Amino acid sequence: MSQPIKLIVLVATLPGRGAEQLAAFEALAPLVRAEEGCLQYDLHRVADDPDRFALVERWASAEALAAHDAAPHMVAAGAAHRAFRAGPAEVVRLVDAPVEAPRA
Repeated sequence: MSQPIKLIVLVATLPGRGAEQLAAFEALAPLVRAEEGCLQYDLHRVADDPDRFALVERWASAEALAAHDAAPHMVAAGAAHRAFRAGPAEVVRLVDAPVEAPRA
């Protein structure tokens, strides 16, 4: 089994369509959180911009993330999101451990 996966997914909606992203997340989140291997799935609005969001995801393994990406509800969501998103989401994969600053 692989190591846990941490992602930040940056999402921008078309101007004035942030509420549609929120509604889509509210419908999708329970399905995703019920998936095997989902450790975290939380959406945050970017401060001072109602049309930009950061989705924080943590998965138990690369296999769990791959199954998530192929899940029927994710395929359907990807098609539906095109109606209100400004473009593709930017997926940023993080290393597992935070960076430690050297101690003086």
